[in-house]
Amino acid sequence: MAFPMSLPARLPEPLKIPPTIPLTILLPTAVLVAALAACHREAPAPSAPSVSAPAIDTAAPIPANDAEQRIADDVRTLADDRFEGREAGTPGYDLAADYVAKRFAAIGLAPAGDDGTFFQAVPLLKATREADGAALAVKRNGREIALRFGEQFLPAPDFNATEHDLEAPAVFVGQGVHAPELGHDDFAGLDLHGKIAVVFGGAPARFDNDRRAFYSAKREKLRALAERGAIGVVMVNTPQDEAERPWTQTADNWRRPEMRLRGADGMAVDSFPSIRGMATVSAAAADLVFADGPRTAAQLFDAAQAGTLQGFALPGTLRLAARTKVEPVASRNVVARLAGGDATLAAQHVVYTAHLDHIGIGAPVKGEDGREDRIYNGAIDNALGVAILLETARMLKAESPAPKRSMLFVALTAEEKGLLGAEWFATHPPVPADALVANLNIDMPVLLAPSKDVVPIGVEHSSLKATLEAAAKDVGVALSPDPFPEEVVFVRSDQYAFIRAGIPALYLDGGTASADGVRDPKLALRKFLRDHYHRPSDEATLPIYWPDAVRLAKLNARIGRRVGDAAERPRWNDGDFFGGKFGRGK
Repeated sequence: MAFPMSLPARLPEPLKIPPTIPLTILLPTAVLVAALAACHREAPAPSAPSVSAPAIDTAAPIPANDAEQRIADDVRTLADDRFEGREAGTPGYDLAADYVAKRFAAIGLAPAGDDGTFFQAVPLLKATREADGAALAVKRNGREIALRFGEQFLPAPDFNATEHDLEAPAVFVGQGVHAPELGHDDFAGLDLHGKIAVVFGGAPARFDNDRRAFYSAKREKLRALAERGAIGVVMVNTPQDEAERPWTQTADNWRRPEMRLRGADGMAVDSFPSIRGMATVSAAAADLVFADGPRTAAQLFDAAQAGTLQGFALPGTLRLAARTKVEPVASRNVVARLAGGDATLAAQHVVYTAHLDHIGIGAPVKGEDGREDRIYNGAIDNALGVAILLETARMLKAESPAPKRSMLFVALTAEEKGLLGAEWFATHPPVPADALVANLNIDMPVLLAPSKDVVPIGVEHSSLKATLEAAAKDVGVALSPDPFPEEVVFVRSDQYAFIRAGIPALYLDGGTASADGVRDPKLALRKFLRDHYHRPSDEATLPIYWPDAVRLAKLNARIGRRVGDAAERPRWNDGDFFGGKFGRGK
């Protein structure tokens, strides 16, 4: 990218605990000492060459009022090392959940979780792949090509068996998309029964953003492959995939577990047990998979870009083997309720969400000071979102009279594992399912340069657009379109779980228009995605612009207030793709 600027390394600021939160949530001294020892940072190493930077603040702004201070305190607390990156199913996450519950109580909200508590249990399965026994081999024309674990391929954890070893003929199925409404079928003329499917990610560029987002989802690809009888899947990365997420970043964290929801039968939900093995191959190793086939990897990569991919049977067989450790774990959503003021409408609920989890402790990464850090604290992603959720709740609680409809505030677990906490909540709500009228989500607002706008994601799908526009006028903030529609973030955060449950949803993000004509929010966003996203450097010492965080909370509250007081509940727009696919009654 053209924006490889770096922020100077800074010492962490002293932790501030809001006065309403008891200090009893802090870890015992012995545990803190052990945690500090575990995250010891190594000696400095040379840093990357410096590049001239845009005019973006490098010093964290000082909160200027009580609302800014509350948000800053919450971010600094939740992004502190003692929470160990807040990975779902870990003590660090549980500590963060306790903190949020105490904050909800201090605001004056009622518990809305299980058994009169603030917590909704979310049953999970955790699967960790093992290097021992992992294999991906291409057997063709009397020779065998064994790909190298980690460097060239990674097996996917298997939630249905601790060990698998299968060999079968292989079929390339393009991007694995069957979209009859668009006249597109990657499976036409191909027989997948008892075979291993080789597939690219994504969806054709000619698709509109909504359909491209839906058909790009891994879940939809696996569902289509399982329905057609595939017993194994090899996902092949393209150069475009690895431009967004380098293979080295994927491989460095291969030990990181994956999770699925655990059903009442103890089995993983949506794990497609008929698919008995799966692996991902790096773009650099793709030619090994397509060796001796009718087309080279480079030709197929070009065809994917041009939208001319066609499937074909591959010669010989593929062998997939892996071992997985599977264990049940539990995590918790944190749920609070603000009762509505209308005797009839109070039974309906607007659901506010922000995910509390991040990705925990992972591969060490050298920072700009040359020292290594293993704790992925997730200040922007998504301690800031949770802090804005808390401030939104405080604002609405302070209003009199209360909104006519009730409000639910949910700090969600396991977003980073596949929107699992949101999916569990949307399908197991603490109120009747048809009482959920709208979801308002905040995830990773990159507020690193002052802006004069807000970016609403997904607003075009429902009547929430008019509500948002009126609320933005109330607050005095401009609205801007999604700057990166090709990233289809509408289906990559927790609001998508509510959409799949038929509930209109909206995702609020930080703005892109500079407020001072000097510091550029778009450049700040690109820099964050390149240098800090899902890295240990996503710390509370980043220069978060607190006034924009307060403004986002105000807008969030105004949208909820308008939905809460409206005569009619939000509805999907006529002819909307997501409304047609998931809307209630479909």
